[in-house]
Amino acid sequence: MILYSDKDDHYSHRVRIVLAEKDIACEIRETSNDEAPEEVLSINPYHSLPILIDRDLGLYNTSVMMEYLDERFPHPPLLPVYPVTRANSRSLMLRINREVCPLLDKVIAGMGNAKKIKENKENLLHEISSLAPTFKEYPFFMNDEFSLTDCYLAPILWRLPSLGINLPLTKNIKPLLDYQEKIFDRPGFQDSLSLIERDLRD
Repeated sequence: MILYSDKDDHYSHRVRIVLAEKDIACEIRETSNDEAPEEVLSINPYHSLPILIDRDLGLYNTSVMMEYLDERFPHPPLLPVYPVTRANSRSLMLRINREVCPLLDKVIAGMGNAKKIKENKENLLHEISSLAPTFKEYPFFMNDEFSLTDCYLAPILWRLPSLGINLPLTKNIKPLLDYQEKIFDRPGFQDSLSLIERDLRD
């Protein structure tokens, strides 16, 4: 099994977290869209990373990759067992992909003039802050156990300070701050970090 992973990309990072949490034997080849071999990029019709190759199987959508890994290596499970809670988890992951990730991508790319960049950062902070009440009810992201939803959110939280976005230390945000520190301390999360990603918080 080989994961072609971008050195500093939150989409690649979420897959690496799954690999680390499940202790899956996988060769991680750090590269970039500009450096990856064409025969690898051609697996993805959108010509972008990450790309997971397992024997004759080539996967390029991170949601598909993560659920494939969870099904192929079922211990520990990273999706809830019950259909309702599993559906809720998938809805949360979809929300992150559609509402949070586009804002994060714009901030990382520095899209727009100074006013627009500031607006994107404020909107991103608002979206993430709106999740804070969740962590008063559950130890993890809408779950009692670490799950794929945490693998989606953790890489985003890890990158915020390096983008000039700091979660305020307020009563409402405190549960989210406590949550992220708990996630960052997990051995699986630490093992998932590339050298570039480690420097984001140093």
